[in-house]
Amino acid sequence: MNKLMGKICVYVTTVVALSFGMGAFSATAQADDIRTWQVKIVKLVAKKQVYPRSAMRKELEGRAKVRVSIDRTGAIVGHEIVEPTGLAVFDKEIPKLIKRINPLPTPPESLKDNELSFVLPLSWVIR
Repeated sequence: MNKLMGKICVYVTTVVALSFGMGAFSATAQADDIRTWQVKIVKLVAKKQVYPRSAMRKELEGRAKVRVSIDRTGAIVGHEIVEPTGLAVFDKEIPKLIKRINPLPTPPESLKDNELSFVLPLSWVIR
């Protein structure tokens, strides 16, 4: 088991389909603010994401996409599994992860909408 645990890396990436309003900021400043916010989200998810032990034992891997909706404070107000992994062990972990990462970092001021949503790709990969 220790050998296997040494090989496990959980990769988390955020590809974003953000819906937001255009503020009075320059496009570059706005893009930098959004990118910085995305990096904070990725780091939080990577820190809180768990590789289920039963999946480790069986050397299972999975990928999912989750649509996350947040309010202006970063509180998660809803989520939807857009693409499940197809493996119950990972799909059951997704709602638990959402609870662990709630609230997310506060969105930048340049995003004016009261509710924002984005797609969060999740990966459980053994290397």
